[in-house]
Amino acid sequence: MTGTVYFQKFDIGWLRLESSDDAIVGVDYVDEAGEPATPDSVIEQCIRELGEYFNGDRQAFDVKINPGAHGTPFQQSVWQELRQIPYGETISYKTLAERISGSNYSRAVANANGKNPISIIIPCHRVIASNNTLGGYTGGLDKKKLLLSVEGR
Repeated sequence: MTGTVYFQKFDIGWLRLESSDDAIVGVDYVDEAGEPATPDSVIEQCIRELGEYFNGDRQAFDVKINPGAHGTPFQQSVWQELRQIPYGETISYKTLAERISGSNYSRAVANANGKNPISIIIPCHRVIASNNTLGGYTGGLDKKKLLLSVEGR
């Protein structure tokens, strides 16, 4: 298993991109770039696709991801369900919980949502509170607003 960590700045700020073998295993917000590295081919594809997304030219990502490298089976089920939310649409934490295990699990779903290892590509930003407020976002509400505005929300 080989891996690469690369830092790339976009309009949203610095992102830490991590690959392992032939898949992206992490996309995280960071305050600044870390040690310089040479991107591998999967990170190059990820950078290209994220750039297209931020320019409004991409609605779905083709880069291979592996969220299974992290998380519990419950978290992974939440992350899989997040991938079903269409571009430009939002759902509530309660709706997400109902799709997975019942509305009583809204807090657990919100917690799993916050531990999403592949931000943006696994669109946790598309989940909002039941009262149509933004709720929370690990990267900060300013980033969530920007991502939703990119998608026309």
